[in-house]
Amino acid sequence: MLEYLRDFNLLSITLRLVFSMLVGGAIGLERGRQGRAAGMRTHILVCIGATLTTMIGLFATQILGYSSDPMRISAQVISGIGFLGVGTILTKGRFQITGLTTAAGLWATAAIGLALGAGFYEGALISFIIAFLAVTVFHKIEFKVSHKQTRFGIYVEISSDAFVRSIINHLVDEYSATGIQVTSPRSGSAGNVGIEANISSPKNKLSPQEMSMQLEELEYVIFAIESV
Repeated sequence: MLEYLRDFNLLSITLRLVFSMLVGGAIGLERGRQGRAAGMRTHILVCIGATLTTMIGLFATQILGYSSDPMRISAQVISGIGFLGVGTILTKGRFQITGLTTAAGLWATAAIGLALGAGFYEGALISFIIAFLAVTVFHKIEFKVSHKQTRFGIYVEISSDAFVRSIINHLVDEYSATGIQVTSPRSGSAGNVGIEANISSPKNKLSPQEMSMQLEELEYVIFAIESV
């Protein structure tokens, strides 16, 4: 039966497209629930499009008899889907990038569609199960793990460049800060110096607001705020 479904016939064509709709819809459903730009309908269209693209190549060679590479057209899907995925990625801040999972999901959905279009049912099914678990189950594990580590940027403005070394040492010793940079003062006040740093130590349990209040208690600190 499986060998029959690998052949290019009306039943296999219908089955591949129906599977594409189900697979794309299942993966996209979770993205839609999360309020992402690419939801169930987008994933269905991507998966069906990838499946049909593969079948076009097979139709041209097996039915029409063209002597071309049947995967030549479908090979462009992997690179082409990247443009759609980029449109879902948004950068909101130093540590706030959204849409990466949705973009990766679109790419994976397209690849599953290509597998279905070629009749590679086993690979498509296993890939679908893993992809579905990734967007419905694994993200809960990732959420618990990642939220044990607070990550944000901090900006500190000091009254003089004479305290640059002091504030850098303080940030490193007290908060395990990394990526420290000396910048122009945001206030525009002459003589002030700005310091930007990344806070990502699992030992740090302070919020940006709490850390800012602690830093402002230092006599040479003018103000401190979360850096975005």
